[in-house]
Amino acid sequence: MGMTQTEPLDPCRCPLCGASNGCVMANAGPNTSQSTQPCWCTQEQFSAQLLQQVPATAKNRACICQACVQSSRNA
Repeated sequence: MGMTQTEPLDPCRCPLCGASNGCVMANAGPNTSQSTQPCWCTQEQFSAQLLQQVPATAKNRACICQACVQSSRNA
C-alpha cells in the first residue's frame, strides 16, 4: 500500500536522540527574520560519520544536539 505516516519532524529536537538541540535558528521560529546571536552549531565541526546517522527525513531540517556531537568525539 503506502508508507505509514510518522510524527512530524520537530526542528528543535535532535534527530538522533530526540533531546532539545538548543538550535537558535529553529527556536527563533518562522516569524523571526534573523536571530540576534548565531547558533552554537555554526561554530561546531560535525564529522561525516555523525552526519551519516541522521535520518534522510531530517537532513538539513534539524540540528544534532551538543551531547550527540560530544559523544561522537569520544566514540
